[in-house]
Amino acid sequence: MTKQRRLPKRAFLRVWTADVSLTPDRFENIIDIVVRVSHKRELADSMRRKRIGNVWLEEYVGVGSISADIYLISIHGQGEAKVIAYQITMGSGSSHDTPKTIYISVAGKRQKILFSRYCSSKDILDLLAQAAGVSQESRMFLKDEDGSLVVIAPTIPVNTRQSAYVLITEDVKQSPVGDYTKLMAIDHCKEEIAKVKEHMSHIEDDRTAKTVLSKKLKDIQKAYIRSVNPTYTKYIMSQETLEYLKKPTFDVWYWATNEMMCLLEQIYNELNLVKTFNMDPVVLRRWLNRIDQSYRNNPFHNFRHCFCVTQMMYGIIHICDMRDKLSIIDMVILITACICHDLDHPGYNNSYQINAKTELALRYNNQSPLENHHCAVAFQILSDPDTNIFANTDSATFSSIRSGIILLVMATDMAKHTENLSAFKCNIDKFDFENKEHLHSLMKVMIKCCDISNEVRPSDVSDPWVDCLLEEYFIQSDREKAAGLPVAAFMDRDKVTKPSAQIGFIKFVLIPMFETLTQLFPQLLEAMVMPLKEALSRYEVMPIDNKLTTVEKIIPGDESSTTDNVIL
Repeated sequence: MTKQRRLPKRAFLRVWTADVSLTPDRFENIIDIVVRVSHKRELADSMRRKRIGNVWLEEYVGVGSISADIYLISIHGQGEAKVIAYQITMGSGSSHDTPKTIYISVAGKRQKILFSRYCSSKDILDLLAQAAGVSQESRMFLKDEDGSLVVIAPTIPVNTRQSAYVLITEDVKQSPVGDYTKLMAIDHCKEEIAKVKEHMSHIEDDRTAKTVLSKKLKDIQKAYIRSVNPTYTKYIMSQETLEYLKKPTFDVWYWATNEMMCLLEQIYNELNLVKTFNMDPVVLRRWLNRIDQSYRNNPFHNFRHCFCVTQMMYGIIHICDMRDKLSIIDMVILITACICHDLDHPGYNNSYQINAKTELALRYNNQSPLENHHCAVAFQILSDPDTNIFANTDSATFSSIRSGIILLVMATDMAKHTENLSAFKCNIDKFDFENKEHLHSLMKVMIKCCDISNEVRPSDVSDPWVDCLLEEYFIQSDREKAAGLPVAAFMDRDKVTKPSAQIGFIKFVLIPMFETLTQLFPQLLEAMVMPLKEALSRYEVMPIDNKLTTVEKIIPGDESSTTDNVIL
């Protein structure tokens, strides 16, 4: 059975199949294609070459019990393709991360480079710099056998020792004088702006003088912005993309970091937040850039997760016509809290922080150490005038926004799940959007729904998120074992599988929470509750291998348990 779908030309074309037929016209203007082929072991072992329509897949590899391979293939001519890389994804067993291997030639010497699928482009550049023995500030290029440039990114095609990429490096000499001159220019601009503003404050009736000074002020401000701002790529979004952004089916995997930042800008603009709060568009971009930099390169809790949560909130706002029910301040609180809710997440949960007696646990007295830290980082960024998107709001409004963001970020602690959901349930029958207590209980549930909403999305979008989260959990449990700390069963790679992780969580946490929200917003039944039930059915037919289903023992409302121990 074939499942195909049209995507933007810049995106990968993914084909999920056991037996497909593809035509050459589908390969026009597509550089790379990702093909996922489900198969049985005997089929994979026996086949060294397989034809799918007009595409030849070569170098099949037997992978035992793993049920899916991801093949990266490139186009050669009209509809011909050759496998140049593959990545094993988690099947019914524990998460398996096969490192990618490339070979490079540095000054005639061949070297082998291994990196994880979770590495960023910068991580790969750092590895190349170490291999070449040059500074990380050096410019580096890779060329293949034909002399063509090869992109340095996690998607880099694998090669062989015989076809090693040639690494070319160029020293970049930093100019202290140039950097000092730039800093001086920035300081000069700031001084000039202050002088002009002061001069204008003393002019009352001379319109001509005011006009001249206003023009001068604008020119100085433009010069200042050019001095402190990076150059941003501009993206033109189609109407189809803008509408797709409002849907819970939005595929977050097809977008690069810069594109996600542009989409977040679009959310702020479309909801009229930029205009209402008089946000400087340049400061908004700078703020988003700082947000991206403040998320770590974790398998799960990273900037893409931040974008995923924010996009789901944006979708709920549109599906439920929230603009007619919430104030503009509530809207900016919801969106901004989603963006900031996991800032500087270290990749280890609250239980680890407390058991390991980390600095965060000591600083916040074991009370939601991560969530407190996320809030602190968020407002540290906003305290910088260069990244304060609320600089033009009055103090009373900012105080309300700050309180709301803190309230919602703290509500993302799963240990507070039962308390927050119960409070919302008590208000549903008599819910009043003018009642602040009722409204806050709703907003807490909304952000938590978005935070753990991956299973609402189509399976091809949600499945990789489960792999990423389990990988992050396994990293934590390995460290806990090494340190002699308590290990939660749901994090132990020897005790958890995908279905065992998700069945109880969907059944006892996700569906009850979304169904509760549906009582207030019936529109969410088809858009979110039904996809969750479909996901549950999909996991229930998967083999669990008799491993411990931890989440089934953690039911909201059970005072003896903590809903921190769940798969998100």
